[in-house]
Order: sequence, then structure tokens, then C-alpha cells
Amino acid sequence: MLSSPDLSFSQSLPLVVFNQLGELLQQMAQSVESSVLVLTEAVLARIIIPEEWQIQRFTLVVSEQFSALLFGCFEQQQSETEENSHSARCSTPATANSTQHAAQLPLPLTALNTHFTFNSEAIASFIGKLKDLFASDSDTHHNLEFYSQILRPNDATLQSQFTLLLLEYLLSHKNQAVTETVSANQGENFCQAIEIALQKQISQERLLNQVTTQIRKSLDLPVIMATAIAQVRDFLKLDRLVIYKFEASKVNTQNSTLKQQNNHQPLTQDCQNYGGCIVYEAKATDAIPSVLHCHETTCFTRHSACWDKYRQGFTLVVEDVEKTYALEDCLLNFLRANRVRAKLAAPIMFEEKLWGLLIAHQCDSTRQWNDNEKNLLTSIAEQLAIAIHQSELMRSLTQEKQTLEQRVLERTMALRDALLAAEAASRLRNEFLATISHELLTPLTYVIGMSSTLLRWPIGELSQRQRDYLQTIHDSGEHLLEMINDILDLSQIEAGKTVLNISEFSLAKIGENAIAALIDKANNQQVSLKLDLQIDPKRDRFSADAERIEQILWNLLTNAIKFTPEGGSVTLRLWVEEDTAIFQVEDTGIGIPEDQLPVMFEKFQQLDTPYRRRYEGTGLGLALTKQLVELHRGRIEVESTVGIGSIFTVWIPVQLSKVLSAEC
Repeated sequence: MLSSPDLSFSQSLPLVVFNQLGELLQQMAQSVESSVLVLTEAVLARIIIPEEWQIQRFTLVVSEQFSALLFGCFEQQQSETEENSHSARCSTPATANSTQHAAQLPLPLTALNTHFTFNSEAIASFIGKLKDLFASDSDTHHNLEFYSQILRPNDATLQSQFTLLLLEYLLSHKNQAVTETVSANQGENFCQAIEIALQKQISQERLLNQVTTQIRKSLDLPVIMATAIAQVRDFLKLDRLVIYKFEASKVNTQNSTLKQQNNHQPLTQDCQNYGGCIVYEAKATDAIPSVLHCHETTCFTRHSACWDKYRQGFTLVVEDVEKTYALEDCLLNFLRANRVRAKLAAPIMFEEKLWGLLIAHQCDSTRQWNDNEKNLLTSIAEQLAIAIHQSELMRSLTQEKQTLEQRVLERTMALRDALLAAEAASRLRNEFLATISHELLTPLTYVIGMSSTLLRWPIGELSQRQRDYLQTIHDSGEHLLEMINDILDLSQIEAGKTVLNISEFSLAKIGENAIAALIDKANNQQVSLKLDLQIDPKRDRFSADAERIEQILWNLLTNAIKFTPEGGSVTLRLWVEEDTAIFQVEDTGIGIPEDQLPVMFEKFQQLDTPYRRRYEGTGLGLALTKQLVELHRGRIEVESTVGIGSIFTVWIPVQLSKVLSAEC
């Protein structure tokens, strides 16, 4: 408790009397000629204060000639029983549904335990407590330190003058003030105040619902902001309502299609060089000066005492900038220049970071902001944060979509280029193979023909060694001719130039011819070659390219014989299902590993070592076979088990047209 043995007093005073004493003390300060500091509890509005300071009021005057402290703490509120009785008395049919809201309204605090003193030690102690509150604000802390050092005993004349004024005021106005204060909070006046408060609350909720609905329906952030501040300014009867955006906030609030109007305008690039500025405003009249794009480059910094309050989501309530910013000359002059006398600032938080501020301005007079106004502004700021999040999410999705579309386009172009390059390379390869194959046929014909002629000469004119050499030359030529023919066939099919000569033939005859052509080869390798005909003689006739069917069977049978060891067997089965002829070649050979089955029908594919060294081949036979089968619109499948054998099955549908080309 602050006290002085001779000049201080302590007593309970109504709030109205306490405020009038504070005004009297401030008037006295104006008569002091030396530098004087006048502080009220309003100076605490811009910082986060402990709970015990939230129920205290004070007026502090400090100078070299005259110093005084008026300090008060609110008394205990009325009991819960009294509150409930007030709520019951204020319930009317018109507000019966709002009784619960009325019961939650806080009753006004009207009386303070008041202490007044001229004692310099008590004043210095009080200034020390204020310095502790502003420990993070170096400028304010320094100013308080300066005024605590200039404290001197009061000038006797000034102190006597104020004492006489104080005694005269207390004697003449105390009883009247108490009576007026008590009567103002009784009976119908109190109930009427609650009725008005409830009506304002309903209107406020309706406005908040309108803003929320607009945010849900629209993704245009500039329109949402401009419309919202115009509606809120009109509802609260504000001189000016603005949105301040910090430069670090990356969310775009601009819209080139939004027309500039008298009361709300979009942000331009001018603000981004100043760390942040006002990006939207709504004014009551054109007589009120515009603060659009205004910025505070030196007064309002990230180390300001307000920052901690904003970052933690608290709303700044300033009823009189002259009192709240009494210790900050720079910011006070800035507010004066822009005609800001009272303000209410709610933080706009985006992703748990301070995006900006929603600030209400009263330009030419002080204003006591009530809880409803504070709550409305805070709620609107939260809704704007939702709109910002919604807009940023849509922007991110749009950007991701554009990026994905660009990647798809680039990938499509790359695949198209690769496909064209592959087609060109394939075409050039086929043309080369066809050309070189034709060029090889002529000399190869001479090699095969002359070696065959020499082999037919009488045995006496050639030695056995010479005959063996000629046989090797002849066999190699035949093998080379077979390979060249396969290459030519593949090239013709892939180029779409192969034509099927469709004719009717006997399936049984085709099978018998294939077995007869390869029986000697099978016997030489000691492999049993069998034919299993499962064909109804009435369905033996079939339409297809007989020559190509024989080529398919030849390739499958020779392949089976080659990979079947001595003592093994190769079986050719033929049968018909509906309009499809089925050819199946089964062997008891070495089998095919499962991992190589997918590439069996690709060109130039052979079994991996050691089979590649043991079994000769170009890897074209099965590839050509598959092409010929597909040329007949058929299909080929293989089943194989290593060490047991393989089964190749071919399905050839009946060919209706007489001529079918690969281009079809």
C-alpha cells in the first residue's frame, strides 16, 4: 500500500470520482512549467501484463516541481446470488431465450480502493514496478529511468494549491457522485442496458455470419477483405478501418481486376519496400484522410512491446493514444499526423505466424471500446485468417496443377520425340537389313550352288577331306541363307509389306509334311519326332496361308529338336476348336528359365550362357514365328519347366479373306 504519514489518503471511491480525480491531477500537471510526465493505466495496453495489474487504475504525474500518484484497485464484485437475481429481474418475454447470455454478462466494477500520495519514495517504487513491466522495451525503460531520477520534493506552493483543490472537490462532489453511480446501476436502467447489449450481440453475430458465408462462397481474397472491412466499419460506426499487412507475409492480396474505390483499395507494389503497410481501408467520409499504403519505418519495429502481444493473439485496446503512447514520442507523432486518437488492433494469424493486423481508428476523439466491439474485431480477424488460408491453399493447388500439367506436357513431348526417333531408327534398321540381305543373296547363291555341284562330282576326283570341306561350305551357306530369309521376312512384316496368300488346305497334310521334312534331322540327334492328330476328318479343311503355317511349324519343331537331348521326344499336336486351328509342339528338352519367358519372342534373344555356347542360333526364329502368328490375328503362348521340357501352343483363327496384308 502506498502511503505517506502526512499527505496521503486511502479510502474507497466510486469509479466516476476516481476518474474525475485523475482528470484533476492531469489538469494540475499542465500548470507545471518544467518537463512533466503524465501516465495512466492506458500505457499498459500495448504490453502483456500480469493478472494483478488488470484490475488496477492509476494516474502518475512526475516532474522536478510537482509529482503525485493516484492509485486504485477494484473492489470485489457482487456475489453470485446477486448476479442471478439481477439476471432473473432482467428477463422479459422478448428476451426469454437470451437469459443465459444475460447471466454471463459481467457486472460493472464501480468502486475502487483508492490511495493517493505525494511521497517521492512511493512514487519511485511505483515507477520501478512499471520499469519491470517494460523490461523488453529499451526505449520506454530508459524514459522511465530518466523520470525516476528527476524526482524531487514537491514545490510547497504547487502542492498546497493541489491539496486545497483536492479537499474542495472531495467535500463538494463525493456524495453526489456516489448517489449517481449507485442509481445508474439499479432497476430498469440496468435491465435496459442488458437489453441493448443483447440486441447488439445478435446484430454482431448476424454480421459475423455474413462475413463467414462470403468467405465460404468466394475464393477471391481481395474482394473478401474489401467487403468485410466495409461492412464492419459501418456496423461499428468507425471513422476508419484498415488492414495492415507485414512484408514477410507472402500471401498475395492483390487483384488487378478489382476497381479502386473511395473506401477500399487494393495493395500495390509500393508497400513491399517498407517492411509492411496498410493494404486496405474503409472510411466513414471523404473528409477523413486516407492512410492507404502508410507505413511505420522507424517507430513500429519487430522489437516493439506490441509485438509480443500481437504474436500471442491478444488484441490491442487503445482508448486514447495520448495516454497509451505517452512514453513513445515517435509513434505518438505518427498517429497524430494520421488523425488517430483511439484504435483497436486485432492480429491476423496465418500458420501460427503474424500475417497482419485489423485496425479500427477513431480519428478526432477518444473512444471507450467495449467487449463486444473487441470480440467482433477479433472474430473478423480470425475469419480473414481463414480466408487467407483458403486462398493460399487454392493458390498452391493451382500452382501444383500448372506444374503437373507442364510436366505432363514436357513428358509427352519427350515420349513423342523418343517414339519418333525409335520409329525412324527401326525404319532405317529394317531398310538396312533388307538392303544388305538382298545384296548377300547373290554371292550366297553362288556359294551354295557351286558347293552343291562339286559335291555331286564323282568320288574319285575329290578326296574325302575336300568333300568334307565342301559339305561344311554348303551347310554354312544354307544356314546363312536361312538366317537372311528370316531377316527379310521380319523386315517385310514390320514394314507392313507382307501379304498372306489365303487358301484352303488340309491341316493333317500340313502336319504330316512338317514331320516328314524334319524326321531325318530328329533321327540324327536321336530324338523321337511324333505327330498327334486330333482332327475330325470333316473339319480337316482350313483357310489360311499354308506356306506361312508350314513356316511356323518348321520354326517351332526345329527349335524343339535343337534343345531336346538324345533319347528325348518332340510331339506335334493338331486340333480344331470352333473356327480356330490349334498347333501344339511339346518337347522333353532342357526347358526355359522363368525369368527368360517374357523375352522369348523378342528379336535376337537367346538362352543365356552356358546354353548360348552350346546351342547355335540367331534368336530370330521365335520372333518371326510370333510375327507370322499375329499376322493371322492369332496368338502364341509357352509353358516351360527347366529340366522337364516346354510346350508352345499356337491359335490360328480361320481366315475369311483371300488376301490379308500386315497393314490391316
